[in-house]
Amino acid sequence: MPRSPTPKTSLEGKLFGVVMLAVALGISIPFGLLHFGAGPALAWSAGLLLALVLSFLLLRPFTHNLNRALETLEGGLLNFRDGDFSISLALNRNDQLGQLAELYNEVGEILRRERAHIHQRELLLDTVIQSSPLALLLIDHSEHIIYANTSARHLLHQGKPLQGHRLETILPRCPPELAQAIEQKQNGLTSYLDGDVSQTLHISNSTFVLNSQKHRLILLREMTRELTRAEVQVWKKVIRLISHELNNSLAPISSMAHSGKLLSEKIDSQQLAGVFDVIADRCRHLTEFTQGYARFAKLPPPVCEQVEWSTLVKQLQPLHPFRLEGELPLRPGYFDPAQIEQALLNLLKNASESGSAEEDITLEIETDAHGQLLTVADRGSGMSDKVIQQALLPFYSTKPQGVGLGLALCREIADAHGGQIRLHNRSEGGLQVNLWLPWPENL
Repeated sequence: MPRSPTPKTSLEGKLFGVVMLAVALGISIPFGLLHFGAGPALAWSAGLLLALVLSFLLLRPFTHNLNRALETLEGGLLNFRDGDFSISLALNRNDQLGQLAELYNEVGEILRRERAHIHQRELLLDTVIQSSPLALLLIDHSEHIIYANTSARHLLHQGKPLQGHRLETILPRCPPELAQAIEQKQNGLTSYLDGDVSQTLHISNSTFVLNSQKHRLILLREMTRELTRAEVQVWKKVIRLISHELNNSLAPISSMAHSGKLLSEKIDSQQLAGVFDVIADRCRHLTEFTQGYARFAKLPPPVCEQVEWSTLVKQLQPLHPFRLEGELPLRPGYFDPAQIEQALLNLLKNASESGSAEEDITLEIETDAHGQLLTVADRGSGMSDKVIQQALLPFYSTKPQGVGLGLALCREIADAHGGQIRLHNRSEGGLQVNLWLPWPENL
């Protein structure tokens, strides 16, 4: 907004003009009375009285307008003090007060723009914080929660609002390990059980002064997926290293066993030929064993496409017996068909080996707006809590001849699709495995 030009008249000039006019009248009135024959005493007394009255009458409009202008400025400044910058002053004066009113309006406009800019930035910041997977809690000096984002509400209060609650009333509703870590202001990793699944969080506590009061900021970051991925990457590296070393040794051993068998045939030694057959057979078995681990360590990225559920079911039914639970969704699935078929085969194989009757092994397929849920259930022996916590780890198996790759591969396939796999025991016996896959954003 352009600055107003220098006022043509100043308050001092106006006041000086009114005073000079009053002095001129005060001097001219006594001389006029003397001219008309009044006595000197009377003329000067009456002249002084009339001069005072005329001075008051002349100064009254000036002081009235000045008071109104000052009251207007006072009201505007009171609005500033109360944080209201929406009022503009309408003082059409060509003096310092008019210039001051225009300067006030300029400052008010600047403050309005700054407030609108700050408000927009606050909305943007709040949107970012609310959509962040990082759970955030801001607690004041009296242990009241004054701010919590969406992740914090879902983690600690089943999605319900947290503002206004005392922290001590919320913690009893959390898992005991998590509540203890928050109450004791721990920093670092903490683990707790969410149903049958172990979850890991990183907790960060910090304090700062806001509005002259001490506040506490709690940040809770979900680390389960990150730690799982890091753990799987370590296992893959170990597997690749072991497979490489074994293959380097198995190839010459297998070649030497074949050569030795040929030599034993020349000398007609059946016993020696049998020894070389055993060596060759064990080399072949060990090669197949390492190739299975190598497939897990070198799982390619999924090539997703639309898949009809009926086609997937028809391909699975001849390989492992199961009963389809419910109706197939009308909406086609979207995933890598080879990888998901392999994952379901592993789950159905585990179900058949759990001691469950074939008619109790079921596959249920459901879809909603968020993703696809494939559920394999059985009525076998189930798993203990300790086994469920470790069942998805590579090399972990409770079977005498198991290699511990089936469920680990299922988890790797689910993670590659951006989904997850959950295991839990059924209330009437048996195990249920949920394989959830999200829809792509552009589908």
